[in-house]
Amino acid sequence: MEKLPKIGLPIIIGAIVLIIVLAKSAITIDSGEAGVLYKTFGGGVVTDAPPLGEGFHLVAPWNKVYVYEVRRQELFEKMKVLSSNGLDIQLDASAWYQPKYEELGKLHQEIGENYLERILLPTIRSAARSVVGRYTPEQLYSSKRDAIQNEIFEETKKIVNKQFIVLDEVLVRDVTLPNTIKDAIERKLKQEQESLEYEFRLVTAQKEAEKVRIEAQGKADANQILSASLTDKILQDKGIDATLKLSQSPNAKVIVVGAGDSGLPLILGNN
Repeated sequence: MEKLPKIGLPIIIGAIVLIIVLAKSAITIDSGEAGVLYKTFGGGVVTDAPPLGEGFHLVAPWNKVYVYEVRRQELFEKMKVLSSNGLDIQLDASAWYQPKYEELGKLHQEIGENYLERILLPTIRSAARSVVGRYTPEQLYSSKRDAIQNEIFEETKKIVNKQFIVLDEVLVRDVTLPNTIKDAIERKLKQEQESLEYEFRLVTAQKEAEKVRIEAQGKADANQILSASLTDKILQDKGIDATLKLSQSPNAKVIVVGAGDSGLPLILGNN
């Protein structure tokens, strides 16, 4: 009975040590994350195998695991840039990005956990300054925002794609110009709109005048053709036909044919 405590003590100590070792060796990777394994006595960062996925993992206590978020993330950035004529422009942009999953070990080894500050942010800022510097404030304010957005995306992607980062999209959310420049552009756009409206009214009036001229010319041509085709004999026959029709009226009393100089009938009546 006296030996039992002496035998049980090493077992208890061993169990405690085992629990401590297991606790230090157990790693849980949450959803949307992945782990990069660092082998202290085995060559450092593991780059020739996929990263540790979601779930529970046992790792030797002398090794380390660096956890990265591998879901799509969004970066917001406000930048001051210069237009082609040297004016200060404030650009509000955001980027959708994520690390390359299969190359997470290389990302950790060559760049590190702060790859956002080291690579992505400087690249977007540089691309934005380069792209915006090609455009005037008028272009930035009105028609070229989509083009600017696409160019910043392409220039940024070209660089970060080589740095184990996936860039999905760059969005230009707002372009803020100095108030004086903004007011001048708005006045210019308003004047251009008014000029377009005036030109539209002018073209419409010209088309209407042309329509009236064509109609009048058509009537004149018709009258000319009609005048050329009417002879005295035709007029006399038409006058006789018209007179005979009038004679059928209740008011007509006496018809004298051939009484006038033109030979047209005369109608004599009480009225």
